[in-house]
Amino acid sequence: MSRKSVFLAGVMAPATFCFTILLSVTAMSQAVPRPFLTNHVPDDVASGVAPLVGHLDAKERVSLAISLPLKNQDQLELFLEDLYDPQSPNYHHYLSASEFAERFAASEEDYGKVLRFAEANKLKVVGRGANRMVVDVEGAAADVETAFHTTLGVFQHPTEARTFYAPEREPVVELDVPLLHISGMDNYSLPQAKNVISDAAVTPNASGSGPSGSFLGSDLRTAYYGSGSLNGAGQTVALYEYKGYNQSDINAYFNNAGQPENVPIKVISVNGASTTCGSGCTDIEQALDIEQAISMAPGLSQLRVYVGKNDISIFNQMAADNVAKTISCSWGWGKDQSSLDPILEEMAAQGQTVFVATGDQGASTAANVIWPSDDVWVTAVGGTVLTTKSAGGAWQSETGWVNSAGMPSKNNISIPSWQQWAGVVTGSNGASSSLRNIPDVSSESNASQYVCANGSCRTQGGGTSYAAPLWASLMAMVNEQALNNGGSLMGFFNSTLYGIGTGSGFGSDFHDITSGNNGKYYAVSGYDLVTGWGSPNAVNLINALTPTHK
Repeated sequence: MSRKSVFLAGVMAPATFCFTILLSVTAMSQAVPRPFLTNHVPDDVASGVAPLVGHLDAKERVSLAISLPLKNQDQLELFLEDLYDPQSPNYHHYLSASEFAERFAASEEDYGKVLRFAEANKLKVVGRGANRMVVDVEGAAADVETAFHTTLGVFQHPTEARTFYAPEREPVVELDVPLLHISGMDNYSLPQAKNVISDAAVTPNASGSGPSGSFLGSDLRTAYYGSGSLNGAGQTVALYEYKGYNQSDINAYFNNAGQPENVPIKVISVNGASTTCGSGCTDIEQALDIEQAISMAPGLSQLRVYVGKNDISIFNQMAADNVAKTISCSWGWGKDQSSLDPILEEMAAQGQTVFVATGDQGASTAANVIWPSDDVWVTAVGGTVLTTKSAGGAWQSETGWVNSAGMPSKNNISIPSWQQWAGVVTGSNGASSSLRNIPDVSSESNASQYVCANGSCRTQGGGTSYAAPLWASLMAMVNEQALNNGGSLMGFFNSTLYGIGTGSGFGSDFHDITSGNNGKYYAVSGYDLVTGWGSPNAVNLINALTPTHK
């Protein structure tokens, strides 16, 4: 496989879905009805492993997303090849959301048919995207069953102490638009945040400036970047969330750190999700994401917090808005590659970079937690244990974090070409020659981070959730300098990243972490399945990524 074929490996596969109903419509020159849809009944339901215990209450409200996928897929793949080929005249000539919709999204006619289908079946439209890929709707379970000619049963989960709902048979849709999939008819796989809170005291080698030696977000900025002037000015970072947050927690964090909080935060509700975190709600993931992102890039023009009920709707709104050029996601859920990839491809076409935390149970991290960090269109972020030369001072050393999720894909994602030509498979690192390997990069994730959430502040926060927003804000600083130098946004990062990893500047652009393990794999020289290429030596890395253009 050629290096130029970076986007053609491992991007299409069957999908499973959670929380929403997703209609994916393939635009064709002549609409062909496809009333029968497959792969919507979870395997454990189809096999009888999950026993039926009841029927979903007819009045139960279900949040749905009707999503239309791409047309001209072959043309899109060729466009993306050129877009990220430095030798091409189209290199980094990104599309706007409207341009992408015109060239690759479903037609206005097909989109309108899906809208009318939803409304005719008593499914209330609560959101629609300008990119004509997703329609957010909500309806009673009884109306969902009628619209899709199925029944929603309640089943006992085979591995978790809870029940879940799912269709008892595949849906049938009376619509003269070709359909790819419906997601969200089940909640078999619940989204999981990738953070941990330790019950133990801060680890002895923690060397932050926070209470008990805990790391503040600003300490990580100093350790990885130093005292440079880049701060994300002119850039917007987006955070992927399922719940709202309490501003009082953010205020407490920066007040206790004695630092200003100057970044405007805009909360975007997707498909009617609540943007507040009231009684019974925990905002630890949302709060730490905000605290880390702002601390790493304290001059951001805006931080956008997208709060939604399902992954397709959240990512699609980020793509349709096309405001944030760097995105952080610290959640995991059941694989839905064939539905998510079209949205991630749109992001790549628009110059958006996506970072996803890998998880916090080491090599044993479950597949439905790892996802979507092992998707080929995102940059997977693992964890390390950082030591600085002084409290909140310069970087001194780093080891692989024992809980850093890293491994060949457990979701059977094929190895992308940029991992093939980069030669990441070695006898010492255990990487797969056939599957996508994660992580790609890493940063401090040990349970020694200062965090304010749920009305109090603690010193034992940890998880790769801390690493993903750090990298997203670092990329905002890359984009800041690139534009200052007359260059362009980074966009999809991985092909460039693996070029650096195999280049002569790797040792100065990254901290190559060669000690530590995650329970199965070991950190070694070069790429490994604990830390990826390592943590950023940010000044050098930013300079390498942002040559001056005249």
